[in-house]
Amino acid sequence: MAFSITHQIGALAGTPVTSEMSNGASGEATAAVNAAVLRKSPASALRCRVQRTDGVDALSPPLSPCRSPVLGGIRPDLSVACQAFATEVAAPTEVKEYKEGGERGKGKGVPVYVMMPLDSVTMGNTVNRRKAMNASLQALKSAGVEGIMMDVWWGLVERDSPGSYNWGGYTELLEMAKKHGLKVQAVMSFHQCGGNVGDSVTIPLPKWVVEEIDKDPDLAYTDQWGRRNYEYISLGCDNLPVLKGRTPVQCYADFMRAFKDNFKHLLGDTIVEIQVGMGPAGELRYPSYPEQNGTWKFPGIGAFQCFDKYMLSSLKAAAEAYGKPEWGVTGPTDAGSYNNWPEDTPFFRKDGGGWNSTYGEFFLSWYSQMLLAHGERILMAATSTFENTGVKMSVKIAGIHWHYGHRSHAPELTAGYYNTRFRDGYLPIAQMLARHGAIFNFTCIEMRDHEQPQDALCAPEKLVRQVALATHKAQVPLAGENALPRYDESAHGQILQASSFIGEGDSEETEMCAFTYLRMNPHLFEAENWRRFVAFVKKMKEGKNPDKCWEQLEREAEHFVHVTQPLVQEAAVALMH
Repeated sequence: MAFSITHQIGALAGTPVTSEMSNGASGEATAAVNAAVLRKSPASALRCRVQRTDGVDALSPPLSPCRSPVLGGIRPDLSVACQAFATEVAAPTEVKEYKEGGERGKGKGVPVYVMMPLDSVTMGNTVNRRKAMNASLQALKSAGVEGIMMDVWWGLVERDSPGSYNWGGYTELLEMAKKHGLKVQAVMSFHQCGGNVGDSVTIPLPKWVVEEIDKDPDLAYTDQWGRRNYEYISLGCDNLPVLKGRTPVQCYADFMRAFKDNFKHLLGDTIVEIQVGMGPAGELRYPSYPEQNGTWKFPGIGAFQCFDKYMLSSLKAAAEAYGKPEWGVTGPTDAGSYNNWPEDTPFFRKDGGGWNSTYGEFFLSWYSQMLLAHGERILMAATSTFENTGVKMSVKIAGIHWHYGHRSHAPELTAGYYNTRFRDGYLPIAQMLARHGAIFNFTCIEMRDHEQPQDALCAPEKLVRQVALATHKAQVPLAGENALPRYDESAHGQILQASSFIGEGDSEETEMCAFTYLRMNPHLFEAENWRRFVAFVKKMKEGKNPDKCWEQLEREAEHFVHVTQPLVQEAAVALMH
């Protein structure tokens, strides 16, 4: 009796393979994705029939695993792969990269990277699930993926004592990537793992940093009720020697310098990008919507994080300089709580809200400028460290799309993005990144407006468009990520659609410089998900060209999937152990 590959993987692993989205972070997101699966993307809905002189119908089933009805004949690379898999599945022969469309030309197509599991390196500084990692990287490379993104955790590398770095598992993981010909986006992760959307493991800040926070709790971000957030050190003490004689920015700079010294032989070749972590989840923002312990739930507005003594000291100085010392005593206390909606609060309501007052303008300007200054400080340290190494710099910005249709844009304001109906909050960020030649990396690229709860005025597509225009105006490259794991064609189609845009005054489209796919896990290697993913990578590399026949690309991908099935199955099974 024949079983599906998903059934086989589940049987081999001893556990059923279930959809990751069924265990999503929120009911709203799950419902949205379930609805989205039913909707075909415009690109995938296009159909064509290729006329062949040899009588083979391009839409007919394949005659053999290695024979392409589109191209005809035996493809040499897939033929070799078939023979290799037939002789020894346990140790597959290297599969050549799938790139029938030829090399990606300038301004044509978007390279796809895949985000690695959060626990790719163990707490013991070794590669986690080494066999699975090797098989997975080989499968990704064979599918035409450009490279991978990996978190380099501060809490692992400099865990035990300041200035003592253990690169252990990262050395091996980077060598694996090099062996398979994959490029690497390395994330300098100065935040805690755990407490955010999609965090499946817990990796705290370094022990000695936690000890200092225990001595001085104001090193942690604090809300108006005194609740501390330990995901990331408060930017209020960026330049104060509070970490055993060093400032936080000095600690970040020393870490990046040690990374450069240890992996200088890979910089510019294997390691092509350094994404600099600047806040919770590695994003340049305040921890205004923490999921940990149920503090915040989508689509709440979040809460301002400026009530530690260091932030309040800065606010006090700013208010005195402004000539309103009374405004420096505390932050807004009428802005509601984490799970309120804008109209529940005096500060965020659309008519007569404090956000649109003189005081509101003062406070929000100070709050957002503090975040921008924090980003600038760390980016200056990063660019000076990696100067002339051939790597690009990037910074990740959160895609806060809920209540975007409300005048105040409350969730964006609490996160530090001074974006309202009357003000563009993303242009200043883009301009800051442009000054340092850094890439603007943005999330929620996969989302459609209609998939989200409309009573919360969610508008991810409009938000992505605003960000794209801001980066275009600032002349800074734009890269994208999906915010939640998605394997359906609707999400893939939306990513493809958003991967290029026409800026104001332009006649030609501008493409993203890269897209990073969230994330490598067993679900990605399920038969249908893998088939869709391979086709998605191919489409992204081809570019958004209306003359292309997407069904032809999908059928080519199906043949490729058939050939690589043993390797993909090995990766899926190994990842589940």
